[in-house]
Amino acid sequence: MRLHFYLCIIQHDVKASAINVNSPSKPATQGDVAKAAGVSTATVSRVINQPKSVRTGVRLRVQEAIVELQYVADAAARALASKRSRCIGAVIPTLANAIFADGIEAFESELNQASLSLMLTTSGYDSQHELTQVRTLIERGVDAVMLVGLDHDPLIYALLEQRKIPYVLTWAYSSDCPHPCVGFNNYEAAKLIPLHLTTLGHQQFAIISGISTGNDRASDRLKGMEHALFAQGITLAQGAVIECNYSIEAGRAACRQLLTLSTPPTAILCSNDVLATGALLECQASNIEVPGSVSITGFDDLAISANLTPSLTTMHIPFKLMGQRAAQYLIDRLAGATPQAQQQLEVELRLRHSTAPPKPV
Repeated sequence: MRLHFYLCIIQHDVKASAINVNSPSKPATQGDVAKAAGVSTATVSRVINQPKSVRTGVRLRVQEAIVELQYVADAAARALASKRSRCIGAVIPTLANAIFADGIEAFESELNQASLSLMLTTSGYDSQHELTQVRTLIERGVDAVMLVGLDHDPLIYALLEQRKIPYVLTWAYSSDCPHPCVGFNNYEAAKLIPLHLTTLGHQQFAIISGISTGNDRASDRLKGMEHALFAQGITLAQGAVIECNYSIEAGRAACRQLLTLSTPPTAILCSNDVLATGALLECQASNIEVPGSVSITGFDDLAISANLTPSLTTMHIPFKLMGQRAAQYLIDRLAGATPQAQQQLEVELRLRHSTAPPKPV
């Protein structure tokens, strides 16, 4: 037993020695990186914070030293010295809806190129929870904030403006918006879809919309569709408008209900592609031909929409460009510039195979 005890001690000492050999006794500093790369600490700082401002050869040498020494910048010390966290906060309604994926990815990618990080959170389409999330982001010291939509609790704007924190609104646009926004006019875009279908000869319409309460995008799209139909002399029948959660299951259930109307619609307008996909699947499960018996349209142009059978007629929204421009707006503001506060992006109606003239009566 005594021999075994000594062997354990020896083995422990050997392992400890190995750890000491392979791991530094203390974290590497910016000075260590500067010494290893043969540059000043100021140059190391520029490589970390403004890599594009450093010559390629020098930048690569510093980056190699950072990797070799396993250097990690002290974010707390850096934030204290610069009064910047180099972190941008964003609040989106949900992570469950695919329409936010491309825009947020492009937003983060643009931030990363400026050596900024993204802190993402969700509101659950709840204005008070959104206010709580914005408070949390401010407490975490974010340098700027991105929000979705134009309608927000006035206290959010007050909190951001009091602390001089730049912000931008996205996924929506209005020429008279008093706040900086990068997006598109949901109301005007939504009007284009029923106009196309009336041109094809449709007169019997139904709408599957996202829940409009607390969601200005859904509300504007619904109003746009309804107003465009009314302008064409078309009145929606009772029960022909259904608001529901953004899910394929909800789209299927809504479509199932609409198809039982005394005068079934020949065209179903959906306020996003997720709901339209659900409606299309429900028609297929019920052996109802699309577009033979009913035309279906979406809104957003998700990647899957062009690959459905039939492919989905929908409104294409440039989400990637929107994310890039929203990020660049905040980057410019943080740099002291005064970029254009309201930026409207163009949308495009993508005509595919889910729409056609109605069957002759």
